[in-house]
Formats: sequence, C-alpha cells, structure tokens
Amino acid sequence: MNAPLLDHRQAHAAAPGTLYLPQAFGDAQRALARAWLWLGLFALIGAGLFSILLVVSRTPGLQSWFPVADFFRVALVVHVDLSVLVWFVAMAGMICSLQLRPLALPLARAAVWLCAAGTAGMLLAPFLGGGEVLMANYIPVLDGPVFLGSLLVFAAGTALMVLHALSAAPRPARAAPAVGALQFGANASVVALAVALIAFAWSFLVMPAQLDGKAYYEVLFWGGGHALQFAWTILMLLAWLWLAAACGGRVALSPRLVLLMFLLALASVFVTPYAYLAHDIASVEHRNLLTMAMRIGGGLAILPVMLAVTLAMWPPRSLEPTQRPLRAALWSSMAVFALGGVIGMLISGNNVRIPAHYHGSIVGVTLALMGVVYFLLPRLGYAAPDSRMARLQPVLYAVGQTLHILGLVWSGGYGVQRKVAGAEQVLRSKSEIAGMGVMGLGGLVAIIGGVLFIVVVIRAMRAPVQSGARQ
Repeated sequence: MNAPLLDHRQAHAAAPGTLYLPQAFGDAQRALARAWLWLGLFALIGAGLFSILLVVSRTPGLQSWFPVADFFRVALVVHVDLSVLVWFVAMAGMICSLQLRPLALPLARAAVWLCAAGTAGMLLAPFLGGGEVLMANYIPVLDGPVFLGSLLVFAAGTALMVLHALSAAPRPARAAPAVGALQFGANASVVALAVALIAFAWSFLVMPAQLDGKAYYEVLFWGGGHALQFAWTILMLLAWLWLAAACGGRVALSPRLVLLMFLLALASVFVTPYAYLAHDIASVEHRNLLTMAMRIGGGLAILPVMLAVTLAMWPPRSLEPTQRPLRAALWSSMAVFALGGVIGMLISGNNVRIPAHYHGSIVGVTLALMGVVYFLLPRLGYAAPDSRMARLQPVLYAVGQTLHILGLVWSGGYGVQRKVAGAEQVLRSKSEIAGMGVMGLGGLVAIIGGVLFIVVVIRAMRAPVQSGARQ
C-alpha cells in the first residue's frame, strides 16, 4: 500500500494553521527509509571517529601525539565529507523516500547501495593510498583514485535518488493545502540537489585546462556547493515545522505562507544556472554572484519560519516523554543556527571565525535532522525514544558545539588561521591557547553528544515495540 508523506484525512479535519505530520507508510517506503537511516548512522560513526582525531590534533597539550600537519588534513577531509555531504544526503533520501510512490523501487534501492559503497570507499581511502590533501571549499578531497572513485560512486547514487524522487513524488496540488505545503518543501530540497548535481557536471565539462590541484577542485565544487546549501536549508526548515507540530505547537503560518517560505528558500538556487551562462566559471564575477545569491536568498525564509516556530513553542507546555527529545532538538537547532548567523557577520580575514560560522549553520541543520530521526523512528517500526538520555543528547551536542564555535571565534580574533593544526597554528599568547583549548573542550563534549545520538537511535532500533506502536 502506498502511503503519503502526510495524513490527508487529519489534514482536512484539523483546525486552520495546524501543520500536519507523517502518519503511516507502506512497507516499501519504510524499508527504503530505514536503509537511508542506516547509511546516515554509518556516516556519523565514521565522522565521529575522525572528529576525535581532529579535536586532539588541534588541542594544546594533546596535539604532539600525532604527526599533525598531514594527519589533521586527511582527517578533516573525511570528517567533513561524511558529516556534511553523506549525512545530509542520507537524511534527504530518508525523508523523500517516505512520500514516494514506488514506481521504480530497484532504482531507489540501487541509489542506496551506490551511496553506501561510495561512503565506505571514502572512509577507507586514507588507509588505501590516500592521495594529496586538497582542502577545497564544500567538498574537500584526497586526490587519489580510491577517494575520487568513491566520490563519483556516491554522486551516481545521489543522482539516482534525485531522479527517483523527482519522478515518483506525489504532486502537492493533489493534496490538502497543508499537506501540499510540506510536500512541496520535501520536493524543493530534491530540486536543489538536482541543481547542485547539474552544476558539478557543468563545471567539469567547461573547466579551464590550465587549472589543477586545489584551484581545480575549488572551481569544480563552488557552484554546486552553493546549491547544496539551499537543499540543506530547506530540509532544516521542513524539520523545524515538523518538530514544532509534533510538540503540539500551532505555527501561525497558513499553508500558502508555508509554501511561499519554501519557494523563497528555493528561488535563489536558480541563480546557479544563470551564473554559469553569464560568466566563466573561473571568473570573480561567477564566484561573487553565487556567493551573493546564497547570502541574500538563503536567509529570506529562515527568519520568518524561525519566528513562527518560536511563537508556536511559547509558552512552554507539558509534553509527553516521547515529545521532549523533539523539543530539545528543535530549540537546540534554532539556537546554534542563530549563533552561526551572528558569527557570519563578524568574519574578517581568513581565520578560524570562518569555520565557526559554518559550524553553527551545519550543526543547526544536523540537530534539526536528529530531531526528525527521533520523530520518525516509531513511524519506521522502531521504538520511540523517551529516555532521559534522548532528552539530554541534543542539549549536550549543542552545548559542546557552542563551546567549540566560541573557542574558534575567540582564537579568530587573534588571527589564528583556518585549516591548520599543531605548530602551524602559531599560538603565541595565552589568550590564543585558551581559545583553542575551549574549542577542544567543546569539541570533545560535542563528540559525546554525537555518540549519545547513535546510542539512542540504535537502542530504539533494538528495543521491543509494543503492539500497535508500528504505524
């Protein structure tokens, strides 16, 4: 039986202004969503292992344990690609698979397997010859056949997921207004992913022959990397609306306004093909146009949705045990994302304030998606997380990341450079050392929070489900 992303009967019966939530799914949809969830967990486990090494390699007093210069960069490449690219794509696949009409399930299953194979290859690449570390923005790489081949396999799997999602997703116009608004949000994230894939291919085909090394990959991933940020932003907005409704909040946005917010979040992604048509991909104009589109267009929908969700969640109300982890994830996500936005306005120069800014943005998206995972677990046939650990996990992760971010901001004020570690950081004063020490402490706390997320989810997967709990 094919089930919709949202329950239409409840949508028609509920009061105006209520946002409607996923209720029941078919067996094929549930199995596909579970596969994407497992891939996301696998990526987080791998990213967590490398993040431990990252934090240690930059923390004063511990960094001497490792051959830092080379080791730090290799670990950073794998950590970034697993924790941002793979985790986010897996969550997009999980969410979109829940609204699919299974027209071509072999295609959908092939997408998961290709992405899983590519992820495993990227994880193993440092131990199989690696390659030169090239710290390109958005998708850093190891310039060796294993890593690059694995990245291509992952891209192929993502392309199949996008193709299947676009061809099989239900049309929002056929649903109740509130249902259609959230379906549009899920579809919009896939459209942004499609634009990103097209941009990557376009850059590859028109790449200037004289570019190589880091400059080559910087130009290759610049256009598509910006489009990816729109996809992740849309997923975060969708997650905020889901989590607020799951906690009993009445978001004061009509279905038409919700749809408009998603449309605003998506609209600027279409600057990407114009930038390719109007300017050479290696030009300053091309680079600046894409940056401007992300800065201006990327934030148009965020503030209104954040404000509406905040008002919906206020004043605090008594919640069921299964709702409290969702509330914790929602508040933590919005707080850290807002912090990243404020730090973005303080950036000057090429120092560690830059990673502080994008850490806030990325962690905000990650926390929102963690909350969505908690919400969807019982809908996928698992137990609903309701333990004290589940309630504390998002807060602990957010506190750790906040300390990590503030440590970077502190050190950035003294000019500590990004993408360096160990002696290359040139920590001259006690204040610089203290800032990076706070960064290290926060990173370790965040790692504990990330580990707890995996523990909570796996416990829910292994716990017996009471009769009638599966939906």
